[in-house]
Amino acid sequence: MTGWLPWAAIAVFTVSYVLIATERIHRVAAALGGAAVMLALGITDAEAAFFSEESGVDWNVVFLLLGMMIIVGVLRQTGVFEYLAIWAVKRARGRPFRVMVLLVLITAVASALLDNVTTVLLVAPVTLLVCERLGVPVVPFLIAEALASNIGGTATLVGDPPNIIIASRGGLSFNDFLSVLAPLVVGLLVVFVGLCRVLFRRAFTYRPARADAVMGLSEREAITDLRLLVKSLVVLTAVMLAFVLHTVLHLEPSVVALLGAGLLVAVSKLPVSDALAEVEWPTLAFFMGLFVMVGGLVHTGVIEKLSEAAAEATEGEMLLTSMVLLWASAALSAIIDNIPYVATMSPIVADLVEAAQGNSGGTDPNVLWWSLALGADLGGNATAVGASANVVILGIAERNRHKISFWEFTKYGLIVAVITVALSVPYLYLRFFAFT
Repeated sequence: MTGWLPWAAIAVFTVSYVLIATERIHRVAAALGGAAVMLALGITDAEAAFFSEESGVDWNVVFLLLGMMIIVGVLRQTGVFEYLAIWAVKRARGRPFRVMVLLVLITAVASALLDNVTTVLLVAPVTLLVCERLGVPVVPFLIAEALASNIGGTATLVGDPPNIIIASRGGLSFNDFLSVLAPLVVGLLVVFVGLCRVLFRRAFTYRPARADAVMGLSEREAITDLRLLVKSLVVLTAVMLAFVLHTVLHLEPSVVALLGAGLLVAVSKLPVSDALAEVEWPTLAFFMGLFVMVGGLVHTGVIEKLSEAAAEATEGEMLLTSMVLLWASAALSAIIDNIPYVATMSPIVADLVEAAQGNSGGTDPNVLWWSLALGADLGGNATAVGASANVVILGIAERNRHKISFWEFTKYGLIVAVITVALSVPYLYLRFFAFT
């Protein structure tokens, strides 16, 4: 890391991050402004920013979001979200905490089967309606769902975008993720539900009149366009199956989402403006700016130097390396989005795993991949910009006039991230080190 460019990249990123955190200017302006300065100073260039897999905008994430936002926009026209909102409140007997538990568990399970971004796009509209019906604040529910999506998405290969990168680099299968991480995630979800009862306790005011009013509603009457709903559900089901089978089909999730969105817009016969009504353009712009800024750190070697320094400090000792990797990944994924972080770190971990083959004292070297996955996925909960699902939730909340500040999200997310990462330590130790 020589010359002035790496230091300029650090300075620009730091200033932009402070502006995002303090909300002195809108986060989209801060991200796009930081990206523009990095391009103007030559810290990164058009080739690296827009076309590089390592240091550029992750168009797969951007177009996955765009496609799913369009599908959600069409679904909204059918009344299905109102149907699900009434159904959820009835099942929970109108009790706010029960509603949160139900929504959190649905979010976590769906995030494991699909991906966390898709899940929050589908669950958030239901949450807005549920909270409106019950007269409770929506922000705690949305934050809880973002956190649950990141925890649930940790369990499988397709649940969180960093896991896809790790699986590709490490030669790990869907079943590998399921057998190693899913048991831990189940335990973490139990702990998280308990944390929700404490962290969001002020949001659980029970209003009998509101609950009784919802209990008297018929969810079937909420459906306004049954024919469009059938078409939408057929397309959505096909998209979900393609997500699960994307490694077999050799289609990126972004391509699947765009194909589904295009097909649904065509068969729905809705005006294009209605189909695009739910697209969060500011959120997409924020992601692009953030990717360019992080790409500047990658392009100038800042992230690689930080990662190498952490690896060298452990001197090849597997337990120490695993723990440093876990906590360093959690810390860095809280500051920069966990997708570019894992993309940068995975080649280094691959070298560490290869070097440990036959020289790990009986310990499975793949523990380093699991440490990277847990640190990146769970650490992404720590701040509002640590994971894609967090940013999407902030965008949805702001669009619906329920703004969530950086620090409002972080004061809850940081507690959840530290506790879940800390609980991963004994799990990794008992599974990979205690009996070797």
